[in-house]
Amino acid sequence: MTDDAVVKDELQSAIQARRELGEEMEPAVIDAFVERIERRLADRADDSERALQRKRNHQKEMVLGAMGISVPLFAFAAVFTGLPGILAVCVVLVVIALVTSRG
Repeated sequence: MTDDAVVKDELQSAIQARRELGEEMEPAVIDAFVERIERRLADRADDSERALQRKRNHQKEMVLGAMGISVPLFAFAAVFTGLPGILAVCVVLVVIALVTSRG
């Protein structure tokens, strides 16, 4: 069931409860409904925050891993190809950083 359908069902239930309980219980019914909606919104915000944190951690791991691998690559490039090899390693590092920041 989608979130919209759940909210609609909860709203229908709150309206029905209000009708059955009468006007004197209306504030309690509304407060309970609003509390459920606020809890659901807080859960969504927590989920979004965790997803963002996982993405940032993944980006950091990818960039740090690429930098760690680049140290020996710089040494090999400097010994065997010189400046063109060093520039190629730098370009690859930039590409990895750009790709991980977009993903």
